[in-house]
Amino acid sequence: MNAYIATFLVVGAVFGLASFSVRHLFSEGPHKPENTSETQSLSARVFWVMVCTFLWPVMVLTGVNSAFIIARRRRERRLVDV
Repeated sequence: MNAYIATFLVVGAVFGLASFSVRHLFSEGPHKPENTSETQSLSARVFWVMVCTFLWPVMVLTGVNSAFIIARRRRERRLVDV
């Protein structure tokens, strides 16, 4: 059982490190925040990795939702442009 828990935590930490630059897709919606210079600190990265370590399945679901929203907006934009 300990291997399952360790694997869960490692996958979450890797997911957090990999998704830090696009974290707006997982929490604040598909729009990138205006002021990103303040949020690039080490403490912000550590906090994001800690959250993702324990909640990565929820974060994946919110990312899928954001991907659907972005795809729908692109499709609507293409229909309007035609």
